[in-house]
Amino acid sequence: MSGSAASARVTLAMLCFVYVLNFLDRQLISILAKPIQDSLRITDGQLGLLTGFYFALFYCLIAIPIGWLADRTSRVKVLSIGCALWSAATAACGLAGSYAQLAVARMMVGVGEAGGVPPSYAIISDTFPRERRTTAMAIFNLGPPLGSALGVAFGASLAAAFDWRIPFYVIGAIGVVAALAVYLIVRDPRRERQGGLVAAGDRGATATGFLTTIVQFFANPLLLTASLASGAGNFITYGLLNFTVLFLMREKGMELGDVAIWYALVVGIGMGAGIYTSGRLVDRLAARRKAAYATIPALSLLLALPFFLGFAWAPGWRLALLFLCMPMFLNSFFLSATVTFVQGEVQPERRVISGALLLLVMNLIGLGLGPTYVGLASDFFRPEYGAHALQMAYFALAPMYLIGAALFLLLARLIRRTERLSEGSPS
Repeated sequence: MSGSAASARVTLAMLCFVYVLNFLDRQLISILAKPIQDSLRITDGQLGLLTGFYFALFYCLIAIPIGWLADRTSRVKVLSIGCALWSAATAACGLAGSYAQLAVARMMVGVGEAGGVPPSYAIISDTFPRERRTTAMAIFNLGPPLGSALGVAFGASLAAAFDWRIPFYVIGAIGVVAALAVYLIVRDPRRERQGGLVAAGDRGATATGFLTTIVQFFANPLLLTASLASGAGNFITYGLLNFTVLFLMREKGMELGDVAIWYALVVGIGMGAGIYTSGRLVDRLAARRKAAYATIPALSLLLALPFFLGFAWAPGWRLALLFLCMPMFLNSFFLSATVTFVQGEVQPERRVISGALLLLVMNLIGLGLGPTYVGLASDFFRPEYGAHALQMAYFALAPMYLIGAALFLLLARLIRRTERLSEGSPS
């Protein structure tokens, strides 16, 4: 490990805290969907575009040039500037007086968050050795469940006590302070030059042009399939998460105070345990069989499907939350596995841009289309199913579990084939 163990732990802790804020800011609108809808009079379809496509369009496309820049400059500075920008934009969401104003502020949150995750992936990859990297990634990826849980508990409590706008102001201010702390505390590690697999066609290459790097990433069938499979997994994750609070309140009879306690516990414990468990499991199994990076996510999605259907079907919020525990635990098994796999398949000087390209596909499909699909499906089903339109939209989301599992099984097959070809090639 580069630097001292204590320094590495501090770096990981800071990056994880910023990721918590990143996801907390991202999920606030979904968490406070009901009071926002009541205040600004927006439909489920508009909400899906707001939390999905509008955000993802800027988040994904801006991440590519930012990733390219971070690979050639200070990754810590890029991260701190991004954190300050998305935090200020989050506070601006609380000032919105119309759907259009909220959409513009939301887009700016996406611009700022584009500078968050890709530099963090690369910093972690250059801080921790390969045998500990998936576990470190899993700890970092506790950001989404912790951010969601804190957002639910903190945001819902403040909204219930005061107004839905207050959480945006408070969390935005905390993020600006965190941005300064990252700049002062986190050190950019030396970029690793040895140890780690290099993608086919990349061996011996040095830093290449922006467009060349993009072409080489998508020309690699392993990286492309991993990105598409992760996109399918994220389609499920965001399609579910971005409407869960609204679904529980509107169709299952849950109150905002109950959301702040019980749903927060399900998200924090369920998703957090799943991400950490998957990281430990993949670290152990992938050391023997590299295909475990794909087979474990495939199996997790298949196991989660019946519990997801039970969640959508359940007549009350208590039973619904009980069913939801398993999808929360299993849905994100793919995340740390895929990120670690991609980071290990590319050269160290391409890790930020490769992480950004992975996020581009993963989030354009998942974050961009998942909530948009569920929101528009709910509007489509409303004339016939009325108050249960979101339930039908969730049933329409279920086939994505099978598609995601099939893509991860295809990735496992490609990994095995690549290993056989590598073993058979002359040394």
